[in-house]
Amino acid sequence: MIEVRGVCKEFERSRREESAEGNVKKHGLFGKRNASVKDGAVQAPGGQSKAKKHKVRKETFLAVDHVSIEAYEGEIIGILGPNGAGKTTLLRIMGMLMSPTEGDVILTDGEGREITELTHKKAAIGYLSGNTKLYPRFSVREYLQFLGELYGFDKERIRERSEEIFKVLDMEGFADNRIEKLSTGQTQRASIARCLMADPQVYILDEPTLGLDILSADAIIRFMREQKENGKTVLYSTHYLEEAQILCDRIYMIRDGKIVAHGTPAALMQQTGTDNLRAAFHAIYDDTTSVHVQ
Repeated sequence: MIEVRGVCKEFERSRREESAEGNVKKHGLFGKRNASVKDGAVQAPGGQSKAKKHKVRKETFLAVDHVSIEAYEGEIIGILGPNGAGKTTLLRIMGMLMSPTEGDVILTDGEGREITELTHKKAAIGYLSGNTKLYPRFSVREYLQFLGELYGFDKERIRERSEEIFKVLDMEGFADNRIEKLSTGQTQRASIARCLMADPQVYILDEPTLGLDILSADAIIRFMREQKENGKTVLYSTHYLEEAQILCDRIYMIRDGKIVAHGTPAALMQQTGTDNLRAAFHAIYDDTTSVHVQ
């Protein structure tokens, strides 16, 4: 089980402000009369112009704003929201790749004991992002062997685990191809194979089917269902709402860093009086005043 308790993540951003005040003296612009401002620049009497000064002001904002989530063994949890809503930041925090400004991420093992060591937490989580980098000159098989050696597996365990992964992800046909020669869908499956190698108890997948062909997307969806059946916890973000409707046990919708809806797909559709998750999503996002919780 993985639980998020009141997590916030604060970032700093810069904002440019234009101002001509720096050019104004007590005797007028440039110390002369009859100066003017034209097209965003200060115009002196002789036609000479001087651009406005720019000030940079720094401000803070919450990309994730007091978010709490629970995900149990044998569940697929969907994190839905538009670009910029805070999904990736939240998933990176849950994947132990980013520290929250406030709040906690609690991870427990199969017997309900909290995992406290950061290295053990990371070992229990398989994280996939859209920009995961692989070693291009390795074949998929060589890459998994390399990972297995890093994890301290012996050669027989590496071989057995690799073969299991190739079967689960339907990779037998390109397991010995160099990664730099793979298609987009094959590369994505190689990235998921990386997550599988250590047999983690939690999978965190950031838009795993984005831009994939039908066969590659189906292989990844099948993988997520199989992991659920094996008692694993799967959290994933997606913009494909039809996919989320049939795949997810529960859904969290996030807007401006805050959870605005939570429940099963059926419950969210019932609450919004709709018959599909896409329509429910739009109904919830159009209603900026309410929070929908099962």
